[in-house]
Amino acid sequence: MMEKSTATGAGQARTKPLRPGLATAGIVLLAIFVLCAIFAPALAPHDPAQLDLNARLLPPSHAHFFGTDELGRDIFSRTLFGARISLIVAVSVVSISLAIGLVMGALAGLYGGWLDAVINIYVMNAFLALPGILLAIAFVAFMGPGLWNLIFALSIGGWVGYARLVRAQVMAVKEREFVEAARALGANDLRILLRHILPNIVQPLIVQAAIGMAGAVLAEATLSFLGLGIPPPAASWGSMLNDARSHLFESPHMVAFPAVAVMLCVLSFNFIGDALRDRMDPRTRLSAGL
Repeated sequence: MMEKSTATGAGQARTKPLRPGLATAGIVLLAIFVLCAIFAPALAPHDPAQLDLNARLLPPSHAHFFGTDELGRDIFSRTLFGARISLIVAVSVVSISLAIGLVMGALAGLYGGWLDAVINIYVMNAFLALPGILLAIAFVAFMGPGLWNLIFALSIGGWVGYARLVRAQVMAVKEREFVEAARALGANDLRILLRHILPNIVQPLIVQAAIGMAGAVLAEATLSFLGLGIPPPAASWGSMLNDARSHLFESPHMVAFPAVAVMLCVLSFNFIGDALRDRMDPRTRLSAGL
């Protein structure tokens, strides 16, 4: 038993540093992408939309770090500007979805009754019945491609997850003693919500938002890959992957670099979301001995 306990303790000691390491990796990766997005015009060695048919499908070199595409455009420059598009879409989609979900979930959880039945049973379930990506495709196909159309399309179905989370948290917190005390002192519903309930439910919302940004990056890349995202000549990782399909075997660098960029960006948000969840969940902290 002593040997088994010792081995178990040693195994736990080896696995504990894994979470902080992943969190650090996620923060570093995200910081790199943010810096690339902000300083893309200064870091890009070439104009991402500049055509040079004499330099088509060049492999990576000193002149073109990531090579060139079928129109002679510099892939490194387009990857940098693609980070700007992806992060703008991720932050905007999560902000809009969180705002709508916060209002709808708070109304349903705070008042309950028929309002909760309408919002939770009818409205939320109606949106959950259809996959969010299909709603986004239908919206963009109807309204046309564009940055803001893409953001609103992804926000249409993205708010439901936040609304259900807010509803459940509000229903749990509104029954606690400090909320009842504030209500007994004459505080109105808006003050109770803003001063007493929201500060106690913000932690799971932060975790959900971090993971939601990863989903928004993937959704933007998917729609751009299908030709329903940012219209050319704007650089987007999904549209770069779409352009590279016909040159997959002769110029694999066209696929590799934007695909790795999407993967690392999504991983960074997932790592940060997992780290925040472990940090903010008291049950996880107790089990990990933090």
